[in-house]
Amino acid sequence: MSESRRKGLHGISNQLKDQLIQRMMERRLRRAAAGPEAAWAEAAVEDGEDAAQNIPEAHWRLALHPGYQQLRIMREGAASLRLANPYFRPHDGVAGARTSIEGREYVNFSSYNYLGLCGDARVNAAAKEAIDRYGTSVSASRLVSGERPVHRALEARLAEAYGVEDCLAFVSGHATNVSTIGYLLGPKDLVLHDALIHNSITQGITLSGAQRGVFPHNNMDALEEILRRERRRFERVLIVVEGVYSMDGDFADLPRLVELKRRYRALLMVDEAHSFGVMGRRGLGIREHFGIEGCQVDIWMGTLSKALAACGGFVAGERALIENLKFAAPGFVYSVGMPPPVAAAALAALECMLAEPERVQRLQERGREFLRLAREAGVGTGTSEGYAIVPAITGSSIRAARLSQALHQRGINVQPIVYPAVQENSARLRFFVSSQHSSEQIRSTVAVLSEELEAL
Repeated sequence: MSESRRKGLHGISNQLKDQLIQRMMERRLRRAAAGPEAAWAEAAVEDGEDAAQNIPEAHWRLALHPGYQQLRIMREGAASLRLANPYFRPHDGVAGARTSIEGREYVNFSSYNYLGLCGDARVNAAAKEAIDRYGTSVSASRLVSGERPVHRALEARLAEAYGVEDCLAFVSGHATNVSTIGYLLGPKDLVLHDALIHNSITQGITLSGAQRGVFPHNNMDALEEILRRERRRFERVLIVVEGVYSMDGDFADLPRLVELKRRYRALLMVDEAHSFGVMGRRGLGIREHFGIEGCQVDIWMGTLSKALAACGGFVAGERALIENLKFAAPGFVYSVGMPPPVAAAALAALECMLAEPERVQRLQERGREFLRLAREAGVGTGTSEGYAIVPAITGSSIRAARLSQALHQRGINVQPIVYPAVQENSARLRFFVSSQHSSEQIRSTVAVLSEELEAL
């Protein structure tokens, strides 16, 4: 038998093995998810103290929680395929275009340090100065006694960047969306969101009690049809989209959205977690990209953890919105204020971004270069526009995990995105591009990616 024939049979064998293991995992996951209910149905119902003896273990033991059982099954499946856990790998220092993991150097595509400002000497110095002046915590909610001048300085500069009246910073990006939507909307309202919206948005909708409608990704005609049919049935209607979508690297049609929200008297919220600092000539986001004034969007949301090298989130808009949230949104009122060094770092990073637009332009060049080379190599990149995020779609979670491991062994750090974060047939590697990446790093990475995809 020829060498090529043996390799072909081996490849088919691996593929079949992957499929069998994946089917086994799916069956076990379904059984784990149904376990507590099935056990409860079988339990005897008794009165008095003895009744507790018949409560299924799954209802009082955390080790039998369905979520943990599903996690355990997935780990066992990965172990049977000899796939190392790609998550929670500790980085030895700053993660930029390069990083060190357990003493080994990697070209890094798993950090959204888009402008290379995390680790910048000026940003570090601002954080250190804030520690010396204010300490490491404000030790209270900002409402009562946690307010510091650096908070307002950051918020004023962000409001100026958006061309709106005011801004409010939260300690968590996820909590920003949950608390803002959860507070502003209620059972008589409707939230319409893109099918690929972030988890924090859907969690906020659930908290609010509002009705929820989903329109196909970036399909403005479908959105308009829902608005035409449903608008009069609700008090407030909020449309929520992302600037750059975090899994796919494409972006919303903002001019059409503004037109629809005006026509149907709805509110418009744009989550700019991955577009502020990435889109526009100076990094001012999707509004600068399209040349739209900040006041044309009701709620701007962004995070401080991507281009701004810190942690937390913010909402920017008219003064009435910000004052309302500042005095009543639970995620702000009942949470400790942002640590001074974090606020100072974000403010310093913002000033650096505004003073050095070449960082933004270099990021955009590198992103387009990665996308072009990947497509030329036959890599499935979906709908990505090359704005800092480029997926390599593998079509299954197992293939994504195998590909990530193969690249890791060759000195490239990139994480697999698997079900349920995306649909199983959309599993992928997600490459975060930085302004610090060189053309050589981009070219060599795409070459290795193409080779390893072919090897799969």
